[in-house]
Amino acid sequence: MKRSGTADLPLHYGLVPKWLAERMSRLGLAITEAIVAEYGTAEVLRRLSDPFWFQSLGAVMGMDWHSSGITTSVMGSLKAAINPLHKELGIYICGGKGQKSKNTPDELLRFGERTGLDGQELVRCSKLSAKVDNTAVQDGFQLYLHNFIVNTDGLWTVVQQGMRASGSTARRYHWHSAGITSFVEEPHTGICGQNMGPILNLTAKAALPSKTAMLAMTTEHPDRMIAEARRLIMPNHHDVKAKDVDLKRLGAMLWLTQEKQPADFESLLLLEGMGPRTLQSMALVSEVIYGTPSRFNDPARFSFAHGGKDGHPFPVPVKVYDETIAVLSKAVHQAKIGQSDKLQAIQQLGVLARRAEQDFIPNENFNALIEKERNDSWKYGGKTVFGDAKPPQDSQLRLF
Repeated sequence: MKRSGTADLPLHYGLVPKWLAERMSRLGLAITEAIVAEYGTAEVLRRLSDPFWFQSLGAVMGMDWHSSGITTSVMGSLKAAINPLHKELGIYICGGKGQKSKNTPDELLRFGERTGLDGQELVRCSKLSAKVDNTAVQDGFQLYLHNFIVNTDGLWTVVQQGMRASGSTARRYHWHSAGITSFVEEPHTGICGQNMGPILNLTAKAALPSKTAMLAMTTEHPDRMIAEARRLIMPNHHDVKAKDVDLKRLGAMLWLTQEKQPADFESLLLLEGMGPRTLQSMALVSEVIYGTPSRFNDPARFSFAHGGKDGHPFPVPVKVYDETIAVLSKAVHQAKIGQSDKLQAIQQLGVLARRAEQDFIPNENFNALIEKERNDSWKYGGKTVFGDAKPPQDSQLRLF
């Protein structure tokens, strides 16, 4: 197995509102189904093990683009949507936050009984991955969330998160089973979080065969310092700043979807429920489904699909969100019955956006862009945890 990376995130509290949680589940399911249809279940596991892709997925689903809450909400939404369809999809998600994490062994044993997989071995991998991140890696974070995602072939990914004793930051750890041998043999696929200096890690021998490495971790003494693999560090500021996104990528996508709209978009524009603003969201959703790993180095960019529940960069445009879900869900459904033209049109949207970037010179006024989205938010049913978006007030004095 291998540990694939980490992410450090500002610690956020508060519940995800029901209106967003339901939509996150529906969009997360549609995105998962599209990836499975195009690449298979192994690719879903690989992507979940990438801290940058995971953060981008959370942003495109309307969660706060940088907060620790992305981990809990994304995994909770995916578990609620995917597990009832695990026989069809071939993926099952175990564990969760707090007490739910303790249910992981029982859930894995039941999954093993249903599929013929070695449930005890899966439980062992689950426990050891948690033990390493909680004990063998001494970085000051205590785990409070553990999710184990497994497919019917026995490949798996772990997404787990710990809280620093001071309570100000959280660190997310990503693991990926060594069954996928095309990846660089490094301990983590990703760790998300602020740099707290060198950490003590007993998994440096992950290049050895999977079981040998796992057994060695239980007896090996701390003796090496290693650099993390894919590492994501999110800032403390809530608002999305120009420095947080690739302006060339964002600008090219906005130019393409809002101004140029070439003839290639005809098939998309004819899709039922596809409004002009939804093209912007679909372009980013297309990227999440079909984009290569290098496309996710600026997760904040994906918040321009459906905003964020705290209003950054703008309120969640509920009407656009629903259009996105409807268009993608319908495309996935038709692909299942052999009519893949609509799913191919969505894939082509991302291809066109990438082509537009080649010679694009960004000239967007970033702050003006966010202001426009906020001013228009009420038109699209904009919502935040603080309430509904309102039309901008006319500051001009009126005589009557």
